[in-house]
Amino acid sequence: MARPGNYPTTYEERKPISITDLRKGSYLLPDTWRSGTISWSRNGIVNSSVSIVVDMTVASPYLELNYKWQEQTRKYRVPLIQVLSNLGTGNIWYFLCQLTNKRCRKLYLIDGYFQHREAIKGYYEKQIQSKHYRYLEKVYGPVFKVDELYRQLSSLHFRKFYNGKPTKRYLKIIEQIKAAKSLNERDLVSMLVKGK
Repeated sequence: MARPGNYPTTYEERKPISITDLRKGSYLLPDTWRSGTISWSRNGIVNSSVSIVVDMTVASPYLELNYKWQEQTRKYRVPLIQVLSNLGTGNIWYFLCQLTNKRCRKLYLIDGYFQHREAIKGYYEKQIQSKHYRYLEKVYGPVFKVDELYRQLSSLHFRKFYNGKPTKRYLKIIEQIKAAKSLNERDLVSMLVKGK
């Protein structure tokens, strides 16, 4: 009888809610109460969603989550706290995880509750990739990401130049696009056949 697999849990497999999502949805505006939905999809098909309410009108702002997990309704609040920026130019919002009592900017769905990533022993996908796979991604990765690279270049607030000089990010993206264009289909097929 075969031994069951013991694949480590990766954070990318978990459904996240981030402060960035709330900020983009204008949920973190002062003196506002807003409700909405955060949903996750795979291949363009929505497979789960969470109803949220963000109340910024009270002394202790919070995010209220309402969803079903394994046929059980879950409804609870996650406190929102703000910390003065180290640059002194404003405040930075954080979630306060009720299980670990730690500040975080991203909560992951772990055992039915949205929690800080340290609530479980998990890894990021990059941490568990083999050396061979990391090599393949480094050499041939830009070929598969070329559309994303062009999308970044044409995004609204992307800065190509600062103070008359090209930015490091712009140069890196241009270098990746050149690397992707230098590979042809024959190279990709031979790489897959050889496994090297």
